[in-house]
Amino acid sequence: MKHVALLRGINVGTAKSVAMAELAEVFRGLGFSEVKTLLRSGNVIFEAGAALPATAASDIEEAVFEATGVRASVLVLDRDRFLAVAAADPLGEVATDGSKSFVTFLGATPGDIDLPDADALLPEVLRLGDGAIYQWFPDGSLQSKVPKSFWKQFTAPVTARNANTVAKIVALLE
Repeated sequence: MKHVALLRGINVGTAKSVAMAELAEVFRGLGFSEVKTLLRSGNVIFEAGAALPATAASDIEEAVFEATGVRASVLVLDRDRFLAVAAADPLGEVATDGSKSFVTFLGATPGDIDLPDADALLPEVLRLGDGAIYQWFPDGSLQSKVPKSFWKQFTAPVTARNANTVAKIVALLE
């Protein structure tokens, strides 16, 4: 079955630099096949012959660290889950530029999330979905009005990808 691993925060500027060929080799070393990386932002599509253990994300994180010296949290989604999150994006009619529309994948969703006031965010839009947060940043993501305290509610790893990247991953999964 195909899976997607999303590594958080690698190759952002000069921090946490990891070559994609090296990252792919880590996955092959873990016994995965059909390993493909996408862009330089830590997107890995791979096949697993058997069901992944519950420790798969932490196993990958540790293997990446051992091979590269870079520690980055990892989210692993199976093909169906990734496609479901991508298809559920409620901002399709509003988000007209894939580079300004983001999906933040959640490692776990807290039971009670304190959402920021929607009117205070305008023109930015934020929607909570099943296992994801969808955001539209018409003025660019660096201008986000979402308070940092909002993101502190999430204790499990989270990582965002813009809609263009999500679409490219979907194409590799189909």
